[in-house]
Amino acid sequence: MARIPRLDLPDIPQHIIQRGNNRLPCFLDDEDRLLYLHLLGEALSGFACRLHAYVLMDNHVHLLATPPVKGAIGVLMQRLGRNYVATFNRRHARTGTLWEGRYKACLVGGESYVLRCARYIDLNPVRARMTTDPVAYRWSSCAALCGQRDDPMVIPHSAQLALGATADSRARAYLKFIDEAISSD
Repeated sequence: MARIPRLDLPDIPQHIIQRGNNRLPCFLDDEDRLLYLHLLGEALSGFACRLHAYVLMDNHVHLLATPPVKGAIGVLMQRLGRNYVATFNRRHARTGTLWEGRYKACLVGGESYVLRCARYIDLNPVRARMTTDPVAYRWSSCAALCGQRDDPMVIPHSAQLALGATADSRARAYLKFIDEAISSD
């Protein structure tokens, strides 16, 4: 049976999710996470995609990225997956697939949806009870978007830039936006 083609438009952000096979971990240690981020950075620059938000969870990844041309996300994810899995398998003396099928992606239309999607991504570790402070979670874009860490991979979307006239005011506004979604429970 043929695969259903993905909706893929240039300059329209995509929320990308890739899960570990059988929901098993795809990162066993910080070295794996650092490798993934390094390979992600190389793939982003190689295909000129812009990354607006990301989180590495133990058994899955979320990315919010905008491709410059149709098909750029597909080749980015193919290169990233191929390079990461080969090194992961070699490092951990394993064989076989790491990912659960193809990555999932959906178009993110509208400025407010871009902001809500970035917030959803950055709050993943809080919902998973891995942390109570999303800014402190090392493996996401949250600290960069809140002005707490420099992350050259993260390129703000126009919706994120519209949060304030300066980098500092945008960071404060995004932090407030994040805090609004965190339950007092």
